[in-house]
Amino acid sequence: MSTELIKARAQLSQVSTHLKQEKYLPAVQAVRDALATMMGNPLMRQEREEFAAMLVDVVYRLDTHRGFRTIFPLRLEYKPGEEKALLESLSECLGELRKNQLNDAQALLTALERKKQDGVESGQRLIDAAQFSQAKSHFDGLVAEFKDDVALKSDVGERFLKASRYEEAYDFLSQALADSPESIHLYNRIAIALRKLSKFDVAEKYYAKALDFCKHDSNLYFNIGRLYVDWGKWDKVAYMANKALEYDPDFKEAKKMLTYALKQMS
Repeated sequence: MSTELIKARAQLSQVSTHLKQEKYLPAVQAVRDALATMMGNPLMRQEREEFAAMLVDVVYRLDTHRGFRTIFPLRLEYKPGEEKALLESLSECLGELRKNQLNDAQALLTALERKKQDGVESGQRLIDAAQFSQAKSHFDGLVAEFKDDVALKSDVGERFLKASRYEEAYDFLSQALADSPESIHLYNRIAIALRKLSKFDVAEKYYAKALDFCKHDSNLYFNIGRLYVDWGKWDKVAYMANKALEYDPDFKEAKKMLTYALKQMS
C-alpha cells in the first residue's frame, strides 16, 4: 500500500476522535481527503473493499451524530460505487461548515469588541468619578485581557491624560509605544505627560524622537516650546517658536510664545 493510501486510512481512523471533540470541519475534511486519495489511486480489490467499508462506517457516524446533524441537516449517504456523489456531498458540507465557522468567528469578534467597549466605558465612569486608583486597576485588567490591542492602550492613556492623571497616562501610552514604535504621535503624547510631571529631560528625549520622524510639524515645535517654557529655557523657547512659525507663519500662539520668550531673555 502506498504512502498516500496509508495516510488516507489514518485520516479515516481519526474521524471518530474529531466527532467526540465536536470538531466537525476537520472530521469532514479528513473523509473528503481520504476519499479523494482513494479515487485518485489504483486499488487492488481487497484495498478497495477495505476502504469502502471504512467509508460506510465514517459516513454513518457523521450522519447519525446529533451535533453534526444540527449544523448540516442534509443526509450523508454512501454505498460502494457512489464515491463521486459522496465527494460532492462532502464538498457541499465543507462549504457550509466553513461558512458557519466564519459566522462564529465574526460573532466572537463582535462580542469581544462589545466587551472591550463596555470595559472602556466602565473605566471612564471611574475616571469621571475621580476614582483614579480603581480606574487604573480596572484598565490594567482590561489591557491585560486585550494585550495585543495597541489602540486600546493608547486610548486609555489619552483618557488619563485628559483627566490630568499624568503618571497613569504615561504608563499606558508607554505600553502602546512599546508595541508600536512606529506610531509617531505617541512620542508627542508621552512627552506631554512627562512635561506635566516636570520630567523635562525625559520629555525632551521623546520630543527629539518625534522630530526624527516629523520635522515639518508646526504643532510639534510649539509643544516642544511649551516644554522649554515650563523648564525656563527661554532661548530654546524662542527657537521652537520660530520653527513653528517657519512652517505656519499665521500660528498666533507661536507668535505669542516668541514674544514672551524674547521678553524673558531681554
